[in-house]
Formats: sequence, structure tokens, C-alpha cells
Amino acid sequence: MNRVRKAIIPAAGLGTRFLPATKAMPKEMLPIINKPTIQYIVEEAIESGIEDIIIVTGKGKRAIEDHFDHAFELETNLMEKGKHKLLEEVRRSSKVEIHYIRQKEPRGLGHAIWCARRFIGDEPFAVLLGDDIVDAQEPCLKQLMKQYDLTGASVIGVQPVAENETHRYGIIDPSGRDGRLFQVKNFVEKPSSGQAPSNLAIMGRYILTPEIFRFLELQQLGADGEIQLTDAIQQLNQIQDVFGYHFQGVRYDVGDKLGFILTTLDYALKNPEFRRPLLKVIEEILIKERLQEVIA
Repeated sequence: MNRVRKAIIPAAGLGTRFLPATKAMPKEMLPIINKPTIQYIVEEAIESGIEDIIIVTGKGKRAIEDHFDHAFELETNLMEKGKHKLLEEVRRSSKVEIHYIRQKEPRGLGHAIWCARRFIGDEPFAVLLGDDIVDAQEPCLKQLMKQYDLTGASVIGVQPVAENETHRYGIIDPSGRDGRLFQVKNFVEKPSSGQAPSNLAIMGRYILTPEIFRFLELQQLGADGEIQLTDAIQQLNQIQDVFGYHFQGVRYDVGDKLGFILTTLDYALKNPEFRRPLLKVIEEILIKERLQEVIA
């Protein structure tokens, strides 16, 4: 059985929810504190043991390639000034082999994965979506890779969501479980309100066998008129086992504005440099809010 060595990171979306900020900047480069969101995803892949990454980009995404390239002038400047800790931070983003391919038109997540088929070849592979950052003691992707090593089958990362949120996600319909590992009967992409078979949502981390490309090749349109990865996984599940795994860790949704703000706030509170002054400012804001309520 081949081990998982390669990963796909789709980054071709238009980022319309963050306009006008994303008019000239890829949404994947929006920073959480001082690090672009996509770097959190790349670092998770590296820490999980991934050796080769392909990032599927689109028009206007050149800044991603520049970020993960060597910055010789910057690195030399930092070295000469003795800023070794900052130099190491800069170099972390170029410590893995990263390749790029362009999705020439926005046809959905399934199509973005299909664009990387020649890079993957006949191997199992990982997919990490940039809208989900997972803070975990053991990297989320590594947890899924361990389950693949045990089962030899595709494994999809899931976590429970509120019932009124299920329509936003791909949802699994489990038929059995062994601890955190779920046997899955069906995968449903964005079920209608009240129609979700469970509250276990697919959370942007996948280990997939190469047979998935057989179904992505069909280019079938699904929800939102796009080629959906969840639909191909459902078809894959008809010919071989596909499991869901309830991974451990805190998942942050950076795909919308409020989620992005809350993620930044939480990461800032975890940073010793910012925690105390930030808590002080929050306390002052709350006091002002209470006074406004009293006056009103």
C-alpha cells in the first residue's frame, strides 16, 4: 500500500466575500496576525509528513507563488542584521517542494482537484482547503493519514456543526462507527434545511485514493452549478469504502468575514505578546457598551 506523500491545496477561488480587499490580493494571503492563511495550511501539510504540494491557483494569484519562493535579498538583509528568529520564520514558507497549476475557469472544487490529476498520478493523496484552519496538538491531516494507514481507504475529516448550519456543508450519513471512525452510507453536499442525515460536516481535510479521478473526469454538475468533490466522493463510496473521521482539534472558519475576525482574535489571545493588552482593550470596549446601554 502506497503511503500519502502528495497534497493538493485549492486556491483558485475569487474571494468575493472579502471584496474589496481581495480585488488585488488573493484571499489566501490575508493574514492571521502576521502569517497568511495559506501558510497555516502549508505548515500543517509539512508537519504531517507531506513531501510535495501542488497549489491550484487562478488569475491574480501570483502573490502566493512569490510568498513561497526564496527571498534572497530579504533573507540576506535579515542575516546581516542578526535577526535569526525572523529569518527562520521567513524560511519556513520555502521548506517544502511546492508546485502550481492554474484552474483556467471557476468550475468548482471537484474541477480544481481534477486539474491536479497528472501531478498525483496513481497514488493516494491529501486535500487541504484553505477556508479551514485547524489548531490541534497532532496536525489534523496527520490524524487522517494514520486512519488511512489502518484502513487503506479514503478518509474524510468531519466535525459536528449546529443543526441550522448543516445546509452550508457536505454532510455524512453514517452507517456505523468505531470510536472516532465512521463507516459512511452517503455523502450529501449542502442538504436542504431539515434534510441533513446527520450533523457531521466535512471540514476541508481529505485523504483520497486515485480512483476519485474516475468520477471527477465525468465533469458532472452538482450544487451551485459546479463540479462538487462531495458528489465524486459519494460515487467513489459505491465501489470502495470511504470513511469519515471525527478529528481532534479546534477548527476555525476563515472563509467568511466574521469567522476570519474571530480566528484572528483567538490567535491573538493565544499570543503572549498580545494577550494582556488585547484583554484590556476588550474590557474597555465592554464597559463602554454597558454605559451606552444604560444611557439608552
